[in-house]
Amino acid sequence: MERRKSRKLTLGWIPVGGDAPVSVQSMTNTLTWDVRATLRQIEELHAVGCDIVRVALPDLDSCRALKEIVKASPVPVVADVHFDHRIALEAIRSGAHGLRINPGNIGDERKVREIARAAREMGVPVRVGANAGSLPRDVLKTYGGPTPQALVESALREVSVLEREGFDLIEISVKSSSVPVTIEANLMIAEKVDYPLHLGVSEAGPIWSGTIKSAVGIGALLAQGIGDTIRVSLAGDPVEEVRVGRAILRSLGLSSQGPDIVACPTCARARIDVAALAEELEKRLRDHRLGLRIAVMGCSVNGPGEAREADLGIAGGKTRGLLFRKGSPVAWYPKDRLLDVLLEEVAKVSQGMTTESEEG
Repeated sequence: MERRKSRKLTLGWIPVGGDAPVSVQSMTNTLTWDVRATLRQIEELHAVGCDIVRVALPDLDSCRALKEIVKASPVPVVADVHFDHRIALEAIRSGAHGLRINPGNIGDERKVREIARAAREMGVPVRVGANAGSLPRDVLKTYGGPTPQALVESALREVSVLEREGFDLIEISVKSSSVPVTIEANLMIAEKVDYPLHLGVSEAGPIWSGTIKSAVGIGALLAQGIGDTIRVSLAGDPVEEVRVGRAILRSLGLSSQGPDIVACPTCARARIDVAALAEELEKRLRDHRLGLRIAVMGCSVNGPGEAREADLGIAGGKTRGLLFRKGSPVAWYPKDRLLDVLLEEVAKVSQGMTTESEEG
């Protein structure tokens, strides 16, 4: 797909926008002043493929912890600031790689301009994050509620303040818990500016329903080439946000990180327990980082064809399953050996891919 042309900026050492890959973000849910717990969670997020992490700074005391977190973090750290612009200024001085401010609550223009001057001096990018739940009162009154138009106007109003200070290291997000509102707002703002866009469906919900809403909202925009970085907002372990985000990118061919498991929905022709095998395989490989396409097929109708298109695959037979590697049949194995065989093959292929990458 052809991606929207946007400016490129750098958050720490991760490029966002332009021709950079779409990055995956998440946010810690630890108490930021607890440096050890926060860094432990950041390490967990990094391990499953998080590119950028955001930490909440509810008070000035949190900024003291931020200095330590930034120094030790394996990924760039963005400071999330609401209400008090002094916290934003302190976060910049504390070494934050990026800053997120909300136009609905950060304060009057004078305070925003002060943030812009400090961020410009230190070269710190700022995300203007407009959320449907916290828009300026006058904007809500004008549009009669948190409409797509209200989100866009709120974001662009704040952007104009930053621009008047000669600041252009800007990223924008317009989010709602409503998928249609989120999609429409992003389509609108993508036509008006060329700043990088951060995508997400805010307050998407618990893991199951939130994953669906996020996949639909974020995926619909990415499929149209819109979006430079994403955050899946789930009520739960933020590690799951990263896993879902990576899966969304893989499904659209925007990331080769992690396995893509293809499995038939099963029917009366199935000769192996596809569901159990695929679920266990997904569980075992959910944090596997190298990109592999693995097909688990139940019979001879689509099985051989799908298996041949995958890096690895099996097609079920009456008493056995046929293993395919890189499009070629390898051998038949008993049903009770198929999971172990697939995992062994994944290890072999992954080792080969790692070796090729190192030699390259």
